[in-house]
Order: sequence, then C-alpha cells, then structure tokens
Amino acid sequence: MRSLTLFTALLIPFGAHAQDRAPILMDVTETHILPRFAQLADATDTLATTVQADCEPQSDTLRAAYSAAFDSWISASHLRFGPTETDDRAFAMAFWPDTKGVTPKTLSRHIKDEDTAVESPAAYAETSIAGRGFLALERMLYDPAMAEQGNVAYRCALIRAIATDIDRNADAMNADWQSFAPNLTQPGDDSPYRSGDEAMQELYRALTTGLEFTADTRLGRPLGTFERPRPNRAEARRSKRSLRHVELSLIALSDMAARLSFDHPEIAADLDTAFAQAIDRAQSLDDPAFAKVDTPLGRIRVEALQQSIHKIREIASIELGPTLGISAGFNSLDGD
Repeated sequence: MRSLTLFTALLIPFGAHAQDRAPILMDVTETHILPRFAQLADATDTLATTVQADCEPQSDTLRAAYSAAFDSWISASHLRFGPTETDDRAFAMAFWPDTKGVTPKTLSRHIKDEDTAVESPAAYAETSIAGRGFLALERMLYDPAMAEQGNVAYRCALIRAIATDIDRNADAMNADWQSFAPNLTQPGDDSPYRSGDEAMQELYRALTTGLEFTADTRLGRPLGTFERPRPNRAEARRSKRSLRHVELSLIALSDMAARLSFDHPEIAADLDTAFAQAIDRAQSLDDPAFAKVDTPLGRIRVEALQQSIHKIREIASIELGPTLGISAGFNSLDGD
C-alpha cells in the first residue's frame, strides 16, 4: 500500500488534483454502468418469460432463471443513484434488510385476500414494496410455509406478478439509464452534476458505499455479536445466495475501482491486490448462507472476509479519494 496518509491528504490543496475527468467518466458509464443494466433487463425478461410457462416453485428451470436475474441485479445494485433510485426502484428490486419481517406478512395478506392486483402489472407496482422484488420471489420459491397458504392457482398468479414487476422495473431502469448517461459523461448546467468533479464524487460514493454495505450489512447482520450471532439475518439465505452476493458485489466493485484508479497505477495495484484477497476469501468459504457464524471457526472466517473488505475501504479512503480530488472528510453515506 502507498504510504500516503490521511494527514498528508489533508495537506494537499484540492486544486492540486485538477485533472481531466472525461475519459474515466466515459469509461465507467459506457463499460461499467450501462452494460449492467442492459444485462439485468435481459435476465429479468428471461425470468418473466420462464414464469409464464412454469410457475412451479421447485422447478429447476424457474429457479435457474431467478438465480441468473438476481445475479444481474446484485452486480448492478451498488449503482444506487440516478434512475436506480427513482420511485424507490432499488428497494422494489430487493427489499432488504427487512428488519420487521414485513415481506412474509405482505405476501400472506395477498394470498389470504386473493388480492386482484396480481391481475394487472400497473396495479401490482402500486402494492407494498415489501411484497415486490427478488426477496419476495425468494419467499414464494423457497419458503415451504408459503406453499401451505391459499390455493395453487393464486400462488402461481402471485409468482408471475412478482416476476413481471421485477422485469418492468428492470426495463424502466435500463431505459432511463440510457437517457441519464450523458449527465455523467457531459456534466454541466443541464446535468445534476455541475462539473466532472461532482460526477466523479458520485461514482466514488457508489464504490465506497457498496463496500460499506457488503461489509457492514451483508456480513455484519449475520455475524451479529460474538455472544449472539444471527445467521437467520443473512441476505437471501433461503436460496443459499448470501455468500454469492458478497462475491458478486466484490467482483463488480473491483471492476469499478480499477476504472476509477486507471490513471494511478500504484493505487490500482493496491486495490487489485486487496480485492483479490477478499474475493479469494469469499470463494474459499464453504458457507453459502453464513449458517456457520455461530461456530468459532465459521465466525473467524467470515470476520476475516469482513476485515479484508474494510482494508479495501481504507485504501479507497486514504489513497484513491484524495488522489481523485475528493475531500478526505467525505463520507459515503452523506447526501452531498
């Protein structure tokens, strides 16, 4: 790791980092952002088509389409700005963490009442966000308790409605990102970003917030505390996708970090090494739903993975941020 410290970064005048943002902004937009939303739209279209022909929850074909579409969402989910956030689209794709257990209650209510909203995509899009998206569909496909509620025909209609809603949401994001992209590549008076610096800060925020969410939420929630681990709080644990989400997120964020640090080979090398270590640790874990965090060895291994992601965040904060001209005091959770 380069020896640049936070103190040193504070001493460097902000203007000293002035640089041409255009090539990086264009590269990230055209080769990182847009392809991900196009792929998401394709994958959710396959899911929506598949479920029309086969709505059996235990169908291998349906579950494979679900998994592929969810993979595509996780690989794009760190890009939570612009069209992704319009109308709470990101939450509509994956309402998690669901700290109050609203999703199963919402789905049970739909089934009990045989809510006719399932008959209209527009109507279903207006229902509770807790009953929409991949985590709601996971409940319908993987939770045995759901298979005991209501009748088969309505459950099938509900599965189809959720999948269709996911596809419509993905299509809307993809279309809007095509229109929104020039705001990043050509910032100015007609863009939400008045300068390349502001656009770069948005991308840097996506990187650091993505790392933070993966370390502190995707891993932190099931880890709980040493005295009280919480494996049942793992994301998408019923479909055993919890670890996969960490791996997919790291791979996507690694690509973004490499593009943001392209003009600074030493920082790029530091980030590449740190990401490689974290991804290797994730891939070496034999704990797809973090069920082993309540054992000493299982917990140690997940904590080691979490620490390796914290290391990436430190490099991004101490090395990458100041070099990109982003203030050392910038917090990824700030709204400005």
